[in-house]
Amino acid sequence: MAITTAMCNSFKQELLGGVHDLDTDVLKLALIKTSMSGTYGAATTNYSDVTGNTDEAVGTNYTAGGQALDGATITLDGSTAIVDFTDEVFGNVTISTAGCIIYNSTQGNKAVAVIDFGGTVSATAGDLTIEFPAAAAATAVIRIA
Repeated sequence: MAITTAMCNSFKQELLGGVHDLDTDVLKLALIKTSMSGTYGAATTNYSDVTGNTDEAVGTNYTAGGQALDGATITLDGSTAIVDFTDEVFGNVTISTAGCIIYNSTQGNKAVAVIDFGGTVSATAGDLTIEFPAAAAATAVIRIA
């Protein structure tokens, strides 16, 4: 199936409803395998969408559920609110992935965003680093204009 990079529609509604507190909630990043049965993008609502389709990546030293994102920083770039994260490092893993889901584990694993890596990304007994784009109005993963 496919992954399309998007901020999840359900997240947008939940954010306006006060469900998510990006300063204090635990956001996690889980990897999606390269050969998936589901379709992920704006319509994705929960981390369970990925696990229910058994599409989470599996590999040596990778833990199901992924890892907590560190260093969430909320700022303004002009009049656009943005969230930046510290690049996420999966250490000493052997894994292949096509994308990831960012989700809020504090709020019932609700989906925040889905990211397509544009191809297969792999590590063999090494570090796999997910580099977040520049914290700017046109590039941040989470931004509200």
